[in-house]
Order: sequence, then C-alpha cells, then structure tokens
Amino acid sequence: MKKLSFVLLLSTIVLFASCSGGSKDDSGTTKATSASVNIATASVGGAYYAIGQEISNLVSGHAEGVTMSPEVTAGSVENPRLVDAGDADFGITNSNLANAAMNGTDPYTKKLNVKAVGNLHPSIFHIVALDSSSISSLADLKGKKVAVGPAGGGSLPILELLLNEVGLTKDDIVPSYLSYSDGFTQLADGNVDVAIALSGYPASSVMEITATKSIKFINIDEAMMEDISTQYPYYTGFDIPADTYKLSEDAYALGINNLLIVNGDISDDVVYQVTKSIYGNLEEFGENNATAKQIVKSSWNKTIIPLAEGAAKYVSETK
Repeated sequence: MKKLSFVLLLSTIVLFASCSGGSKDDSGTTKATSASVNIATASVGGAYYAIGQEISNLVSGHAEGVTMSPEVTAGSVENPRLVDAGDADFGITNSNLANAAMNGTDPYTKKLNVKAVGNLHPSIFHIVALDSSSISSLADLKGKKVAVGPAGGGSLPILELLLNEVGLTKDDIVPSYLSYSDGFTQLADGNVDVAIALSGYPASSVMEITATKSIKFINIDEAMMEDISTQYPYYTGFDIPADTYKLSEDAYALGINNLLIVNGDISDDVVYQVTKSIYGNLEEFGENNATAKQIVKSSWNKTIIPLAEGAAKYVSETK
C-alpha cells in the first residue's frame, strides 16, 4: 500500500476537527456539522471501488451537511488499518476482517478503533480453473500456480483457511499476487492454473474470461462449509447458478458479507447522516450499482461487530 499523500493526511486532520460534533438549533436538536469525509475502497475497476463510488454519491446527494469521496486503497485487509489511523473515515471490508480488527487478531496486531455502519453485498470466494483442467478439488491445488489476488486484499486469508481444511498451507502452492483482472487474464493465457476472486457476483473479471474460455468452479464441500461456518459464523455457503458464468453445472462457494466500517471517533451525527443516506435509499443504490441489489434489506444492520451509535440511532428510527 503506497502511503497516502500529505494533502490527504492534512485534510484528514482538518476533518477530525470538523467531525468532532454537531451544532444545535434553537430546539436543541443536533444538526450535522459540515464535513467532507472519505471512504477506503480498493483498486479502480473492482467491486469495492464501484460500490464506494455510489456510496459517495448517495452521501453527497442525500446527507445533510456531509459530502464523501472514494479513495483507492489496497483493499479489505488494509482498509481497517486506514480507518483506525484516521487516514480514512469510512471503509469497506469483509466481516471476518472487521471482526479481527475489532479484536486485534490476525492479520492485525492490535485492537483497531472501528465500528460498523451496516452490511453491504455478499462477496463470493471464486476459485476458478479452465474447464479443461484436471484440477477438481482444493486438494488438487498442491504444487499449482494460483493467482491469489492482490497483496493486502481479503482473498488470501480465506484461501489459507480453505487450504488448511484439506491439510495444505500457502507453502504448498505457487502464489501470484495479481489484481483479480490480471489474475484471470493470466488464467486465460495459461500462465496460472487457478485464479481467485473475492467479489460480488457476477464478478467482472470472471465474466471477461467466459467470453473466450470455458471455466469451472472448484467447489467447496458442503460438509466442510458447515464445519467452517460453525467455527466462523460470518462465513456461509452460496449456490451460484450455472448460467451466471456459463458453467456446466451449478457451483457451491464460500461467501461472506461485506461491511461498511467507520472510525469510532467520527461524530455520531455524521455517521447518522451517512447511514440514513445509504440505507434509506437502497432502491436508488441498487438502480445505480447492480451489486448493491444483493444487500439484504431485512438484515443490513445485523453486523458481526457493534454498530456505531449514529448508525444505531438510524436503526431505532426505522423500527
């Protein structure tokens, strides 16, 4: 992850001063302080950046006194660190990483100052090979060249968990740290045996390869998935219809909710305005971003880590 620019750091310092609280009108009601906030996403072209752009549009268009802009980052592992450090105000990450960040467990070395705003779309852990490949199970990945996603992204921790389930480790594969798009390009060219993407579906990088190549999913065993979800309740199994990626049969993959997080020191009123602008306009969100249609309206606030007070306030108003 490249260091954020001095300008961004300076603006963040100013932001914290402006987001420390809200003003009150004659009735004593707190109003949003005028604030410009940012959201940590991932690389340009990925699902996180696209959904972060639309979140920014919703906030800037609907929140009272708050505007938001998306920031390019290394992705879901790095985003909680940026939010904790104040280099980003809001961020998108996976539920497992948000839980690890709050508790200070691997890949984090301390408890991070992050809270939840709400659940977003689920990400599906795509493990894909060419249809002509002899690879048909996780155990077959031993010794194979695998495009594991970008360093700092959320795909590698999940891959290591799955490899462990079949008695393998990262040392048993030959990893290539590529963007999802580059990873699937390399798969199409025969330079890697398997490509991985942790993304909403249909994933653009996977869709692109289906234009020229027939592919197959390396399915997760349902008994294995049940064991994993018992240990880690933020993981669940997802059925992927065959016609999503021109597969010969339906696929079964690990899935996890994505989560919008916020620095715990951002003012409750700013968080309230951001929450209301997003979850009060889910229909508009879905119209402008197809992935957002997968947000479950009935459970967007049932997050793996506690909601920030500003988000909880909005929930209490909508019951």
